[in-house]
Amino acid sequence: MERRTIGAGALDVGAVGLGCMPMSWAYTGSQQRGDESLRTVHAALDAGVRLLDTADMYGPFTNELLVGRVLKERRADAFVSTKCGLLVGEQHIVANGRPGYVKRACDASLRRLQTDVIDLYQLHRADPEVPIEETWGAMAELVTAGKVRTLGLCAVGARAQRSAQRSTPAAGPRRVSRGRGPGAALYEGTIRQLARIQQVFPVSAVQAELSVWSPEALETLLPWCEARGIGLLAAMPLGNGFLTGTLTPGQGFEPDDLRARHPRFAAETMASNQSIVVGLRRVAERHGPEVTPAQVALAWLLTRGPHVVPVPGTKRARWAVENAAAAELTLTHRDLTELAALPVAEDSWE
Repeated sequence: MERRTIGAGALDVGAVGLGCMPMSWAYTGSQQRGDESLRTVHAALDAGVRLLDTADMYGPFTNELLVGRVLKERRADAFVSTKCGLLVGEQHIVANGRPGYVKRACDASLRRLQTDVIDLYQLHRADPEVPIEETWGAMAELVTAGKVRTLGLCAVGARAQRSAQRSTPAAGPRRVSRGRGPGAALYEGTIRQLARIQQVFPVSAVQAELSVWSPEALETLLPWCEARGIGLLAAMPLGNGFLTGTLTPGQGFEPDDLRARHPRFAAETMASNQSIVVGLRRVAERHGPEVTPAQVALAWLLTRGPHVVPVPGTKRARWAVENAAAAELTLTHRDLTELAALPVAEDSWE
């Protein structure tokens, strides 16, 4: 697989990563099986994937434990990224950016991951009660101590802003902007945070939602990162599974599946957005019967710049191998022109 070097720490990762969250958090718990998840991680590594993305809150904790079982056998094959800063309660999730907590959380992650160093340690969310410089300073001390190699920040952007916008009345379905306008302002808060913490210790990577149907990060966040040599880990690059073309409008989701409450997965909204999948499938068919809409969506992300690394999540070995193969797909000028012309995603009626 193609290698990409990102960030101040010259991180060497495969062009496509593996998001491990679905193996133990947020997606259809009845389909989460430990042995199959282990096979999935091994299959991804065999296919050339290096970056394994997890977090202490996934499970909570069980996702890191699962990844740790693989790292115990194949640490040299993997680039491990995990996160701190969010605590999971019975009915809520809260941020904790206190320096003492961050250091304890790192030690606990190291034990669960069965490794002596974390390649990329990310702040999941800034704590509004703690200056972000204090949290970041504590994380920088972990680098000095040799427990962490590089630092990253998870962006609060498109999805959080859309949720905030949905809290106000609207007249009908809302489409996400691809052009300058509301979409361009969604990551202003994240960029301000980045500018502050960059003064404390270099940022190596930013993780943010980016996909064909959520392109807002292209407006301001990606250019900001590119100008500073900071990598962008594209989270949810397959639109929580929608861009794979395997979901049917109205199919329903189990109550513990985040899509059961996601406005874009309401039956009528899924139906309205099918034209995006149709466009991806049309491009895929030109490249042969084995190419899928998901691979086209990932290949498109790889054309956004050498600092972009999509991190598709899955709990199935089949999909992990398919996603990895997207790194070998070369899109033509015609493909890119058609993808640029796809309609923007529609959110639900308010």
